[in-house]
Amino acid sequence: MIQSSRRAVVFTGAGISTECGIPDFRSPGGFWTRYKPIEFNDYLASEEMRLEAWRRYFKIYEAVAQAAPGPSHKFIARLYHAGKVSHVITQNIDDLHRVSGVPEAAIIELHGNGSYVKCLSCGERYELEWARARILAESRPPYCSACAGIVKTATISFGQPMPEDEMARARAATFDADLFLAMGSSLQVFPAASFPVMAKSNRAKLVIINREPTGIDALADLVISGELGAVLSAAAERLWRH
Repeated sequence: MIQSSRRAVVFTGAGISTECGIPDFRSPGGFWTRYKPIEFNDYLASEEMRLEAWRRYFKIYEAVAQAAPGPSHKFIARLYHAGKVSHVITQNIDDLHRVSGVPEAAIIELHGNGSYVKCLSCGERYELEWARARILAESRPPYCSACAGIVKTATISFGQPMPEDEMARARAATFDADLFLAMGSSLQVFPAASFPVMAKSNRAKLVIINREPTGIDALADLVISGELGAVLSAAAERLWRH
C-alpha cells in the first residue's frame, strides 16, 4: 500500500513516543491518573493554578527534553522525503517529528507543541527557559512582555478549544489522502481520532498499527498488532532493501 501510494498521511499517538522513553501520561499509572488535570478555565482564572500548572509542566518536561527521535520517527521522515507522505498529523506535543527531519510545514500538531510558550492574547512566542526564569525571579506566573497577557505552554489543555487552523489543515490533508497510516494511537481521544474515519469514508486505504485493539479496527484495510518500532523496521527493510 505504501509503494502504490502518492499522498499518504501519517497519524501518530503516544505509542511512537513511548519507544523514545517518553511516558504515556494517559495510561494506568500515568501522570494524569495521579494528578487531576487543571482545566483551561481554572488556569485562566487563578494565578495559583497557573503556578501549579507550570510546576507540573516542568516536571513533565524533564521526561521529554532528553528524548531523541526513534526508528519510527526516522521511518516516517524517510517516507516524507521519498515523496510518499504529504503530512504528519500528531497528537503528541514533543516536537520529535520536526527533530527527525519532517519539515514544520508538513506537521500538524493537534494538541500543540510543548517545546515553547505562547501568549494567549497576542500570540507572542517565548522559550520555556524564559518562563522558568520569570517564575523564579518574580514568584508568580509569567505575563507577556508585549501585551501583559497570560502565557502558557503552546499545548492544548483540558477544556481548551482545539486549534481551528490545525483542525482545518488536518481535515484537508485527510480528505486528500490515498492512504492513512494510524500509528501508536488508541484512537480514543476525540476529535483527533475522527480523522482515520474521515479518511476511510473518503475511500483512502486505512492501516492501523498499535499494540492494543482500537475501536475502529473493523474499518481498517489492515490492522497490525505489535510494537511500532519492530513493525516499521520490518517495513523499512522491505521498502528499501534494494
